[in-house]
Formats: sequence, C-alpha cells, structure tokens
Amino acid sequence: MTKLRIGFDPRKRAFFAALLLLALAAGAATGADPPPVRIGMIEGLSGPFANAGEAVQRNLQWSIERVNARGGIKLPGGARRLELVAYDSKGNTDNALMMLRGLSDDGVRFVAQGNSSAVAGALIAAIEKHNARTPAQRLLYLNYSAVDPVLTNAQCSFWHFRFDAHAGMRMNALGDAMKVDSRIRRVYIIGQDYSFGREVSRLTKQMLAEKRPDIAIVGDELHPIGRVKDFGAYISKIIASDADAVITGNWGSDLTLLVKAARDAGLAARFYTFYGNGLGAPAAMGIAGVDRVLAVAEWHPNVGGAESDAFVEAFRRRYPEPRNDYQHARMNVLVEMLVAAIEKAGSTEAAAVAGALEGMRFRTGFHEASMRAEDHQLIQPLYVSIMQKSGSDIPGVRYDNEGSGYGFRTLLRLAPGDTALPSSCRMNRELAGPRG
Repeated sequence: MTKLRIGFDPRKRAFFAALLLLALAAGAATGADPPPVRIGMIEGLSGPFANAGEAVQRNLQWSIERVNARGGIKLPGGARRLELVAYDSKGNTDNALMMLRGLSDDGVRFVAQGNSSAVAGALIAAIEKHNARTPAQRLLYLNYSAVDPVLTNAQCSFWHFRFDAHAGMRMNALGDAMKVDSRIRRVYIIGQDYSFGREVSRLTKQMLAEKRPDIAIVGDELHPIGRVKDFGAYISKIIASDADAVITGNWGSDLTLLVKAARDAGLAARFYTFYGNGLGAPAAMGIAGVDRVLAVAEWHPNVGGAESDAFVEAFRRRYPEPRNDYQHARMNVLVEMLVAAIEKAGSTEAAAVAGALEGMRFRTGFHEASMRAEDHQLIQPLYVSIMQKSGSDIPGVRYDNEGSGYGFRTLLRLAPGDTALPSSCRMNRELAGPRG
C-alpha cells in the first residue's frame, strides 16, 4: 500500500522514533516479518501538475505490487517487501528539499523523482551534501523523468541514476523523423520557461542545423510554467508565423492546454512533442491530432508482441478507469533494476546498490536497457510514434490512450546503440567511500 507524507513536525520526531524502536523490538520478539524496503517518491501530488505526479505514482505502485506478488526482494536475511511512500512536494523545489529531509528522517534510503529537472538538480546537490555528512544514512536517487542533459553531464553524481532518455536523446530521435518529412519548412519552438524548456529550445536549434538546415525557425518562445490557463494568444502567434510544425517539450497541463488551444483555433501544423501521447493530450486534440501529433518515448502500448500486449493489459486490469491509463515502461524498469541491484549487492546500503546498478542490463521480450556506468544514464530504445484512430482492427494501433479512441503508431524505432550520446560526466567516486 502506498503511504503519503505531506510534512513532518521535528518536535514529534523523538516520540515517534521511540515508538518505532519499541515496535521493532516487539516484532523481533514475536518473529514478525522484516520491515519493507521503502522507496520515497517526492513529487507534485497537488497543484497544477498533480495529474503527472499521480500517474507516476500509479506506475511505481503497480511495479512494486508485481515484485511483492512474486515474493519480494531476496536478501541474505530473508525476503523483504517493497513499499512506496509518497511525499507531496506540490511541484515546488523548496518543498521537495523539505520532503527530502523528512524522507531521510523517516529512514527511507531510496528517493524517486522526475517531474521537473529544476527539482532534480536541487535534489542531486542536496543528496551529495547529505551523503558526505551522514555516510551511515546515505541516499540513492532514482530519476524517472527529469531529462535535462546536464544531470548526467556536468552535474552527474554517483548517487543519481536516470532511467529516462535525456532531452538530447529524445530530440535526436525526433530529428530523425523530421529528416524524412519533406513537408516541413517552417518551425515554431515553444516551451516552459525553466531549465528544461530552455534546453529543449537550444537542442532544437542544434538538431535542425545538423539534420534539416533548410527549415526556417519562425518562432522561439518560452512561457511561465504551470501558470498559463489559456494558450490562445500563443497559438495566434504560431498561426501568424505560418509555421507548419511546432516543437515542444511541454508536459502535464501545459501540454494539454496548448494542444487544446491549437485544436480550438484550427491550427493545422504538426506537433513534434516529448509527451504528446498521454496526460489528456490525445483527448484534447481529438480528430485534429490524427497524423499531426508525434511523440517520442522508450515504449508505447502499440509496440506490439505478446509480452508487450500482456504488459498493457495487466496495467489496465489494475487501473481500469480510462483517466488512469498512463503507462510507461521506464518506471517498471526502474523498480526491476533496483530490485536486481539490491539482490546482487546483498544489501540495501546506497553505495553498494549504486555499484551493482552500474553496467547492469535489463531485458524482457519487448524492452532492453543498460545502465551506463560512466554517467548513470540508461541506454534503451526510443520510438517515435504518430497519433491515429485506434481499434483492434486497425494495424499498429490496437490500443488507444486514456479512453480517447486515439492511439499512437510507431513511425520509427531507434535501437539502444543508436540512442546513446557522448557524455561529459566527470564523476566523483571518492564520495562513495566504503560500501556496506
């Protein structure tokens, strides 16, 4: 069962710690099950991006339930269950850092976060300091969605592992799709005004110069993150620019509202997106998105094959409501690789688990990945897909997204080796110290 933490009171910490010690002692005396291994998810579960945080929580919870159903984590002292503890940062960096302190005080050692590269950067810096100060209580940070390339380049850390393709890798895949689309002549770039959105703008210009120098950039705009309620004015500027393609890294409500405004205004441009295949975007675009909205991801429900289909259908049995239908492979990969690393290390100590994760390979019948040791960037396939009407009788689009009646069909697949990009990481491994 997922537990939710929204804050902590230092005045009560000693009292609850004493109760916990008494409970542990009582458990030991009665031969109770060992305590679970806990993953603390720090994410915005309220505020403008709550739907994105809740979607991640469902994915992690489902993956954890699958591990527990087969007996949990096998350790020398006996099998232990996994447990997800959710800490609501409200999508705010300061709150995220406060939740990190509470998480550590609660005895949680594995941190999961991803929805915001700005938050991720702050967490990496805070965890580096925490682990240097308190080596007996070190934390390991598992990143499922924060994709600013700097996090596995200049800001890389021994304590941070990224399970999503970074923005440069995603943009490279979209560029391969644009390279063969001769209809595109004029592009408008729009994104959220923070580190990630600025990086997407820079990477778009770099990609176009390399792969489509004939394309003119007719707009390059950043908007306040999570604060725009009506994107009509932005869409009007895109229409006036005569752009035939829009490139955006927007996510959450900022993406949904953007594509809704495009639909309402009759914008006929193609949308090349990082996240256009979920969180309300397909339903918001509707028929206007068919053959126009493209997305890039490590997997999507219409990848095909018996194992991939079973993966989709198992998730939908667990979460049958269409509004909860947001599934990605990377959260499952994160949980499965963490479990494998703990079992390989024979320990839950952060440095030992980090060492086991380095170079680890993951493989199922429909997905393969490896954790690059030099920068802790997961290398995995990438799919560029395009929005279509869905149905069991439509080739390549058996499953829709979120009950919208629209799904995504694969346009191209990049093998893991083709998605990897060079890293400038210079990791400080001395901070790891002795491994337990």
